[in-house]
Amino acid sequence: MKIKPPFLGPKHEAASDALERAVNQHSHDYVSLGELMHALHERGFGLLMLVLVLPNCVPVPLPPGISTIFSLPLLFLSTQMLMGLDSPWLPGWLHKKKINRRTLAKIISRANPRLKKIEILLRPRLSFASTHTGEKLLGGFWLIFSLSIAIPLPMTNFIPGVGILVSALGLLSKDGVVLLLGILIGLGGIVVTTMVIFLGAQAASALLDYAANFIGTMGN
Repeated sequence: MKIKPPFLGPKHEAASDALERAVNQHSHDYVSLGELMHALHERGFGLLMLVLVLPNCVPVPLPPGISTIFSLPLLFLSTQMLMGLDSPWLPGWLHKKKINRRTLAKIISRANPRLKKIEILLRPRLSFASTHTGEKLLGGFWLIFSLSIAIPLPMTNFIPGVGILVSALGLLSKDGVVLLLGILIGLGGIVVTTMVIFLGAQAASALLDYAANFIGTMGN
């Protein structure tokens, strides 16, 4: 028996179920970004951003170049949200980019158990999250996080990716608390990205390890 958030009516499936439906309704080996957009279009920007950021958040081996295929739409869609557009759009050449369906299914199957656990906790609160102004502000944060994901350096994509994922779940459920949590996670990722750019990945990792150990010592 599947557990869905109590606020989701019969016409509004949970994000985890929508992702499964989108990938399983295609029987051929490859799915284009356009086909994926069409399957998820009725849920707007939130679900599209969520599925596109998943490869940066799930530890699944990916073929070379697939991260770029996913990061470019993140930049396009977040910019459109910042501009206040109502419907997502991708240029034709990106619309036709294809993804191996098995790879996509593996990513979603690995992520969905965690998504379902989060969805149980979601509920509408802090209504600013669903306003037009709130969505434009979120688009600005998503654009910054997407730029970090697009940087081809270690440690610059995972935390901003998680920030987008969590805030997208908050947007879809009109849960302003979870949306703000996602933004805070993403901003933490931007701090790490800045450290990597100016200090290098090894120095940034060493500094973060030192900070974690220091916090652990203070806690004891």
